[in-house]
Amino acid sequence: MTQPAEQIVDPSRGPEILRLRQLSKTFRVGFWATRVQAVRDVSAVMYQGESIGYLGPNGSGKTTSIKCMLALIQPSSGKIELFGRSPTDPLARARVGYLPESPYFYDYLTPVEVCEYVGKLYGLDARTRKQRTQELLGLVGLDQAAKRPLRGFSKGMLQRIGIAQSLMADPDLLIWDEPLSGLDPLGRKEVRELMIELRRQGKSLFFSSHVLTDIEALCDGVCILDRGVAVAQGRLADLLRRDALESEALLDLPADPQLEAGLRAELAKIPGLALQQLPTGVQAVLPTQAVPALIQALMQGGGQLRELSARRDSLEDLFMRKALQRSDGGQP
Repeated sequence: MTQPAEQIVDPSRGPEILRLRQLSKTFRVGFWATRVQAVRDVSAVMYQGESIGYLGPNGSGKTTSIKCMLALIQPSSGKIELFGRSPTDPLARARVGYLPESPYFYDYLTPVEVCEYVGKLYGLDARTRKQRTQELLGLVGLDQAAKRPLRGFSKGMLQRIGIAQSLMADPDLLIWDEPLSGLDPLGRKEVRELMIELRRQGKSLFFSSHVLTDIEALCDGVCILDRGVAVAQGRLADLLRRDALESEALLDLPADPQLEAGLRAELAKIPGLALQQLPTGVQAVLPTQAVPALIQALMQGGGQLRELSARRDSLEDLFMRKALQRSDGGQP
C-alpha cells in the first residue's frame, strides 16, 4: 500500500490487488448515539507480491478498515476494490485468506475439523481438503495436536489454527490482523519465517501489528493510522530516510574508568552530541558537521570509532513525528 489511490497506477509494479478510495467509517455509540469516526478518508493502493504493514495504536482504525476491506462491515463512505472487483464479489473473496485479530472457534472442534470446514466453504474437494489440512497443520506445528479438541488450546495454539485456516484455499492475498499476537518467542520466529516463505512464493501480505520491528523486517511498505487518519504511507525505503545532516556512531570507550570519564567530558563539549549506552557499545548521535570533532576527541582520549553512518529513521521515529504533527495541528 504505497501511494494514495488518486495517483496514477504504476503498471511496472504489477497488477493492482487492493484499492481504497477515501474510505471512512462512522459508528454511533452510547445512549445518545454519538457519532465516532473510526476511519477517515483513507486512500491507498496495493500491488501483487507486496508485503504491507498496517500499524497504529489501539483505536486507530486498523481492524475497522480491515473489516471494511472484507465487506464484514459496510463503510460509511468511500470505495474499495479487491482484485478490481467489489469486496462482496465471491470471485474476489475466494482469493483472500483472512486471520481476525482474536480468532474464535467452537471449542469442541479439532484442528482437522476446522480446516475441513473452511475447505468446504471454499469449495475444495475431499482429497484436496485432506491433503491441505495435513500440510498446513504440520506447517504451523500442530500436527501432533490435530485431533485434540480446541477447548484445551492456549491462545498461541488458537492463533496457529487461525493461520492454518487462512491458508486453506492457497489464497493470493493474505489479510492478517495481528498475526503474531499471543505467540511465544519461538512461535513468533516461526510465523515470521512462514511469512517470508509465503512472500517468496509470490503471495501478497497485508497485516497489522503493534510491533514495529516485525513491520521493518517483513514489509516493503507501510500505512500508519493515527485516530483513523493515514498519517504516513509509502515504501519503507522512501519513508525511513537517511538524514545527511545527522550521523550515528558506535564507539568503544577506554576500559580505564578515569580515561573513560575524561573522554566522556570531552565528548560532552561537542555541540548536539548525545550518547546512549547499548549492549554492543556506546552510540553517539550528532550533527554530521561535528564528526571531525568526534574523531579527534576519540584519538586524544583513547576511544575507538567502530561504526559511522548517516542516521536512519526508525518506524517509531516516523510515527512519533507524524503523530506530533497532528497533535500540533500540522498536516500529516
